[in-house]
Amino acid sequence: MTMSADDMETESADQVSASPLPFARSYQVEALEKAMKQNTIVYLETGSGKTLIAIMLLRSYAYLFRKPSPCFSVFLVPQVVLVTQQAEALKRHTDLKVGMYWGSMGVDFWDASTWKQEVDKYEVLVMTPAILLNALRHSFLTLNMIKVLIFDECHHARGNHAYACILKEFYHKELNSATSFVPRIFGMTASPVKTKGENLDSYWKKIHELETLMNSKVYTCESESVLARFVPFSTPSFKYYQHMEIPRFTRAGLVAELEKLATEHLLALATLDLKSSTVNCIKKRLSKICSSITYCLDELGIFMALKAAQLFSTSQNDFVLWGQLEKFSETSIKEFCSNASQAILVYIPDGPTWSVANIKRNVEAGLITSKIVCLVESLLDYSSLEKIRCIIFVQRVIAAMVLESFLNEILPIYNSWKTEYVAGNNSGLQSQTRKKQIETVEDFRKGLVNIIVSTSILEEGLDVQSCNLVVGFDPASNICSFIQSQGRARMPNSDYLMMVKSGDLLTQSRLMKYISGGKRMREDSLSHSHVPCQPLADDSSGDFFRVNSTGAIVTLSSSVSLIYFYCSRLPSDEYFKPAPRFDIDEDQGICTLYLPKSCQVKEVRVQANRNVLKQAACLEACIQLYKAGALTDNLVPDMVLKETVQQKLGKIHYDTEQPSYFPPELVSQFSALSQTTYHFYSIRMKSDSPRNLHFNDILLGTRVELETDIGNTCFRLEDHRGTIAVTLSYVGAFNLTQDEVLLCRRFQITLFRVLLDQTVENLVAALDGLHLRDGVALDYLLVPSTHEQKASLIDWEVIGSVNLTSHKPWERHVDCSAKDASCIVHTKDGLFCTCVLQNALVYTPHNGYVYCTRGVLSNLNANSILTKRKSGDETYMEYYEKRHEIRLNFVDEPLLNGRHIFTLHNHLHMTRKKKEKEHDREFVELPPELCHVILSPISVDMIYSYKFMPSVMKRIESLLIAFNLKKSIPKVNIPTIKVLEAITTKKCQDQFHLESLETLGDSFLKYAVCQHLFQSYRSHHEGLLSTIKDGMISNVTLCKFGCNKKLQGFIRNECFEPKGWMVPGQTSAAYALVNDYLSESRNMYIGGRRNLKRKTVADVVESLIGAYLSEGGELAALTFMNWVGIKVDFTTTRIPREPSIQAEKLVNVSYMESLLNYKFKDKSLLVEALTHGSYMIPEIPRCYQRLEFLGDSVLDYLITKHLYSENPSLSPGLLTDMRSASVNNECYAQVAVKSNLHKHVLHASHDLHKHISRTVSEFEQSSVQSSFGWESEIAFPKVLGDVIESLAGAIHVDSGYNKEVVFASIKPLLGCMITPETVKLHPVRELTELCQKGQFELSKAKGFEKGEAYFTVEVKAKEMSFAHTAKASDKKMAKKLAYKEVLNSLKKSLES
Repeated sequence: MTMSADDMETESADQVSASPLPFARSYQVEALEKAMKQNTIVYLETGSGKTLIAIMLLRSYAYLFRKPSPCFSVFLVPQVVLVTQQAEALKRHTDLKVGMYWGSMGVDFWDASTWKQEVDKYEVLVMTPAILLNALRHSFLTLNMIKVLIFDECHHARGNHAYACILKEFYHKELNSATSFVPRIFGMTASPVKTKGENLDSYWKKIHELETLMNSKVYTCESESVLARFVPFSTPSFKYYQHMEIPRFTRAGLVAELEKLATEHLLALATLDLKSSTVNCIKKRLSKICSSITYCLDELGIFMALKAAQLFSTSQNDFVLWGQLEKFSETSIKEFCSNASQAILVYIPDGPTWSVANIKRNVEAGLITSKIVCLVESLLDYSSLEKIRCIIFVQRVIAAMVLESFLNEILPIYNSWKTEYVAGNNSGLQSQTRKKQIETVEDFRKGLVNIIVSTSILEEGLDVQSCNLVVGFDPASNICSFIQSQGRARMPNSDYLMMVKSGDLLTQSRLMKYISGGKRMREDSLSHSHVPCQPLADDSSGDFFRVNSTGAIVTLSSSVSLIYFYCSRLPSDEYFKPAPRFDIDEDQGICTLYLPKSCQVKEVRVQANRNVLKQAACLEACIQLYKAGALTDNLVPDMVLKETVQQKLGKIHYDTEQPSYFPPELVSQFSALSQTTYHFYSIRMKSDSPRNLHFNDILLGTRVELETDIGNTCFRLEDHRGTIAVTLSYVGAFNLTQDEVLLCRRFQITLFRVLLDQTVENLVAALDGLHLRDGVALDYLLVPSTHEQKASLIDWEVIGSVNLTSHKPWERHVDCSAKDASCIVHTKDGLFCTCVLQNALVYTPHNGYVYCTRGVLSNLNANSILTKRKSGDETYMEYYEKRHEIRLNFVDEPLLNGRHIFTLHNHLHMTRKKKEKEHDREFVELPPELCHVILSPISVDMIYSYKFMPSVMKRIESLLIAFNLKKSIPKVNIPTIKVLEAITTKKCQDQFHLESLETLGDSFLKYAVCQHLFQSYRSHHEGLLSTIKDGMISNVTLCKFGCNKKLQGFIRNECFEPKGWMVPGQTSAAYALVNDYLSESRNMYIGGRRNLKRKTVADVVESLIGAYLSEGGELAALTFMNWVGIKVDFTTTRIPREPSIQAEKLVNVSYMESLLNYKFKDKSLLVEALTHGSYMIPEIPRCYQRLEFLGDSVLDYLITKHLYSENPSLSPGLLTDMRSASVNNECYAQVAVKSNLHKHVLHASHDLHKHISRTVSEFEQSSVQSSFGWESEIAFPKVLGDVIESLAGAIHVDSGYNKEVVFASIKPLLGCMITPETVKLHPVRELTELCQKGQFELSKAKGFEKGEAYFTVEVKAKEMSFAHTAKASDKKMAKKLAYKEVLNSLKKSLES
């Protein structure tokens, strides 16, 4: 439901019923009824419960804005500290959903969608008025959605206060429009007049102005007596003191001493190499401090001046002394204050006879003033009060601080009262934290604090109910201040003392008027209560600009701040802060506004009323910026909008649990057909070193024919003996019967389960259900191959070993070489011929071990002496009886030669080159009667060959996964192994990983996107381009693109663990495969799930770009980028430029062209590339920032590509190190200095000039040779490195985007390029990695001292400690130097 202004005014009680609280007082109920009939300003004394009336009003109108209604109400408060207080009161007395807002929450940068979320969530928004004004101006919130608008302390609604702006710019415009929907207005004040004037007749005029502005009528009680029944009133009285000035000579001496100290301090600063901004900042602060100390000296005495100086020179934890001052300035100022303290201390007596309590003598000496004495005596008059709660109001923050210190020193002599101070932030010198203010007031309520010395911050706002004495140490500045401070004394029989200098009749008269002013304001309000509100006069300075699509508005008064805000979002550096510059000709009434070079609008010229010249120019600039697209439809700088989009991007949800794909080529539905076709591939392994065991060929059978680059591939495996070359080659397709397939599966499950488990415990379960197959499963065969040229390549004899039985052993072995009965031996499975046990896989239940047999030891039996054991003459029979409590029954049967089964390893990459841990003896002698025969015949060599199969298949699986990904990407084909490298992370611990390709891909992606943006957004400044670029190539965006294409399933990020390998053919719940459709025609199987970070997916997108770039060139990389979702237009057109400037007059063109070995077609590009933002002359339309943006990416890509192509066999990770050591501002800055480019940079910054001069001087004395790496110990200005990048950008544009021309021009300047042999890690990284590896403790500390940054690093290693503190002009350099020194010391120690 939405109400018009008239509806709101005439709405009757039966439509909206009042909702008074049961404990409401009569006047509160009366005020509520009034407020429901019309807009109302409630004028009642402090403590009379105005907030409760506002709460009851909100309760009454709540049905209009309860969720899910899109409407809401707003409760405005003038101070941040009141937001929480009023919100808590609302929560206490209503069930409404309350939101709280203040500036430091970052609301200035919220957009419409963020505000909509708040409005959808909350019903009442409690905030400071500037927030609402800002949201209304930008049309994030609209007035017609607000049902009740409450103004706390509404007397502030005047002039340019945010209260007044909300009413003038929005409420009255809405009120006067044809379809006006305005909120109910409710104001609260203890004094509707806020004036210094003493003329009581002017009060009605002020009240009338407030009523008109707020379109409201004042409600107040008929007389004080109505309120007096509920609210105690304090008794005002004057307290006079006789003012005595401090001795004239003492004062003159002290002031002269302070001035001398300040002069000396500033002279000392001049000798230091400081920024002019720092010096100016210190000058301003010193001036304020001297003023504060002098004030204390004159008003409070020498002793108080000393306290002021001491407070300034020490940091207290309850207030932030210097706001946003940089560290050096803070240190410098504190040093001055310390010196000032010492100078003042000379005037303070010392010795046992002196005491601060000796008041009379101290007044005569000027140590304290009679005003202080008057205060102390006044307080002591109340000593009889057991529970005193006193607020002393002062005008200046420093007065509050020194009085608190003084009272805590003197009052304990007489009683146990404790004093604290509460102060706001008007002075610009100190500001107390909000938390401390609330804590102090809370302690005051509890009685832990008796006296608060406060500035006007406690006059309104903070709820202090238990006060019984108020002292006006300084007279109230206006009637509002007087009434509010008097109203703080809320206890019965409380007093309000006003301290006045004897004979100051003017002040006394003014205060007397204030005393009677409350009564006069009440009378005036009541007598005019029936006079209707007048329409607000049209404001002559009401020029404004409104965006029709959104309703966002900028006015003359708001335009200046919007222009300054816009400029603050433009690119800047430490030498240049973009700001508007005004050239005002008052005689002609003309203002010319010059905006920074990076701004789309460079100059605005207006003719207007001389009183609003600056505002008129800013308003016109806002209009032009909006038309140029630099301000959005909500009149927000484009930069802020892009940053908001970026922040929202970072909040996109990502689930770290992601699928892991398995290739469909190795999966199929179990066939019920009598025959199944398998495509067989020979797996041949060859070692690079001699071995005791030999490799046998094994056949891989798959249901589909594999692609050529997988079916005929080769790769290598590793073990502790060396490398093994594995070759895959296609043999052919064979039809197998169902029985043959089952036999092959039975064989491979048996062999692999034994190899994986090293036992037979799980074998029965693994073979269960082999005949009862349903659904999809791993369906490929790994079968032994025959050596000889037989009809079948498959060695069915070995496969058949799985079906071995002991029935009539001699019948099957008629050709056996052992013809007699001795060839038959007893086993756990029955009788076997010894030839069966020559090559077999056996299991011995007595110890749970599995062995491969290699022949029969016919010369040994159970009565033989144990070989190779230190057991004396013990026989095998005795050994088994003693060790295993087993009695051997067949003592004459020969023993078997057995070898412990092989241990499985990850042979894709042996991380530690150490010998496999085998049992104490490789071969052992086994009594046949203790053995179960698992497989026979099967040779040790065959079992040894199968030990490598899980690693072989893992590589084939990985290649198939890479191939399936490659098939998804149309139009371009690259080797599968390159795709595999791109999807393999470092965590896999494989022979390769993606880091090199990621580095290459990252540089190309950045280059492609930057060139695209440079071309597409020709008027955007560098800051905006960078923000858009960051959004396009951020990890969040790349991950989102990758996930949209289901890349996450293809990524390999887990180290291969053979024990977790899935055995083909085995049925298991752990092997459940889930189909995942990539497209209508293609699918993959999910083999499991794993944890995958968002950054990993983003890295793989970059590495795939690198893979397609390295194998297929830039067009292939762009095709992949387009497929994944990164849309980049690489077509380039010449950007139209301003009329040609006379470059020769601005820069030495011939020198620069000679240096760069390049002749510019458009010489204005050269000028732009050398122009810093501080050089604001109209002839040069732009600074180098856009060209730097482009050149940075071009150089990065060119150097990375060069390093990658020059070092093809680079180990992963090394390219990243080489790139970071070559592509950085420090290296480029060195190049600039070596080439004397610093002499040609156009700038107008004194600080930059000083920094360049110092840097060049240091560089000329240094011995640094290469321009890459981290050797330099000089902190170069970033501008110098930027210029190298901007020159690269200028050549790139001028040459028609020819990268080779850029490289040919810039490479000679870079000098000798980095190589794998010359690369060094950054000291910070190298020391950090060294400490992680050695598990050393690393600690660090940083700060500023005397204008320099310092950094301390300490490493505790092996009961030794290495520490170093380095100093430099900037913290990055100090950090590098400190790490470097400790690294060198630690290395030397470890080497020795």
